Amino acid sequence: MPRVVACAVLFVAHACAAQTTTTENGVTRYEIVATHPHDATSFTQGLALLNGELVESRGLLGQSAVTLGAIRTGIARRRQALAPEHFAEGIAVVGDRLVQLTWRSGLAFVYDRELRKIGEHRYAGEGWGLAYDGRDLLMSDGSDRITRRRARDFTEAGYFDVRDRGRPVPQLNELEFARGRLYANVWYSDRVAVIEPRTGAVESWIDFSALRRGFARPPGFNETEHVLNGIAYNPANGHFYVTGKCWPVLYEVRLLPAGG
Repeated sequence: MPRVVACAVLFVAHACAAQTTTTENGVTRYEIVATHPHDATSFTQGLALLNGELVESRGLLGQSAVTLGAIRTGIARRRQALAPEHFAEGIAVVGDRLVQLTWRSGLAFVYDRELRKIGEHRYAGEGWGLAYDGRDLLMSDGSDRITRRRARDFTEAGYFDVRDRGRPVPQLNELEFARGRLYANVWYSDRVAVIEPRTGAVESWIDFSALRRGFARPPGFNETEHVLNGIAYNPANGHFYVTGKCWPVLYEVRLLPAGG
């Protein structure tokens, strides 16, 4: 979900020791494996991995873009800017294509692996987060509902509502699908819901508040708006990459098994 708060111009590399969350019922624990530099000018709206490189959807009107670059350097080697009237949102990798949402333009842009635009889809309502489960695209719109969309043409293929012990979970934002589960960042929250996509039930939560406390604030950092908002999964090593809007660091984390 966007807000028109600009980011400071600064590149920072940051490292910290491995740590874990406290063990609680319903909380998935994790440890920090590594930290990588992240462009603190990036108003991060979505993350994904493509052939080992980091794909990032960057928001704000007049600044929106999609970039592709190395995880370890934080430097984008390719960048595709959006027209200034579009506010970029979530992004997902579908085979050798990328699909990127916009907030209120009702357009999803399609790119090839070198970020050349090759098509677009239209949809009604707002676009927030996007993930691909191997069959369908899963899309959030800021409510508690996840809409399934066919990967070939973006038409609706169903939906499910997300519930935590029967209660709706609104403001679902950035999404990632991994290990048969949907991981959903809740806007203005340091938590990520781990969702069983057949039922919409929240199985557990990941509390990433320790990450937010782990980096030096760049000039112009806004504590209210520059929130956690970016999660990508690497099946090659089983690690997740997590960052936020205008954060100077990308965290590489490993989720720990229950009791681990």
